[in-house]
Amino acid sequence: MAKKAIFWGGTGHARVLRELVQHLDYGLCAVFDNNSSVPAPFPDVPIYYGLKGFRRWKQTQEIKDVFCFVAIGGARGHDRLQIQRTLESEGLQPGVAVHPTAFVPGNVALSKGCQILAHATVCTEVSMGEACILNTACSVDHECKLGNGVHIGPGATLAGVVTVGDYSFIGTGAVVLPWIKIGANTIVGAGSVVTRDIGPGVVAYGNPARVARENTSA
Repeated sequence: MAKKAIFWGGTGHARVLRELVQHLDYGLCAVFDNNSSVPAPFPDVPIYYGLKGFRRWKQTQEIKDVFCFVAIGGARGHDRLQIQRTLESEGLQPGVAVHPTAFVPGNVALSKGCQILAHATVCTEVSMGEACILNTACSVDHECKLGNGVHIGPGATLAGVVTVGDYSFIGTGAVVLPWIKIGANTIVGAGSVVTRDIGPGVVAYGNPARVARENTSA
């Protein structure tokens, strides 16, 4: 019997995530989004809007065995974690989703709400905080430490012993060299090569990556 799941977030990441959770025998029973102009992403699954919509749905359900996944990617790790914790407080269980084509050793520490997408590679002794996303075909090498709400973009590479602070986003195809530390709430642009530590709350890009401005969305 399929496990029950709901998504919060009804745009592109929801489409990718549904393909993933179907491999793990989850049946998607509802989608939620804060933006009432977002159309239902799936013709067979209803969409509801905001916490009021969620609570109306919840009144009609037996939720003790329902898992939640927050389908919000990009540099919105703080939002992703806050929504996950709200859903948890409402009685849902944050799920962990690892695509069957991903490589994840048994000694990787995965926290609640982590999502590892198709063909991602995670090496030995990596630790991941809550609500992290490792996107398609990214590589996270040995002993990396990812804080809460981190998103590693498609095809990005973290070499060994890299530390990424809470809510930071590493863009598509970026490369972070070994032993680098990236602060919280920082965005590394697509295709960048990070050769030195980057502090918190900034946007950095280029080869080598340099800080361009503060991250005013943090």
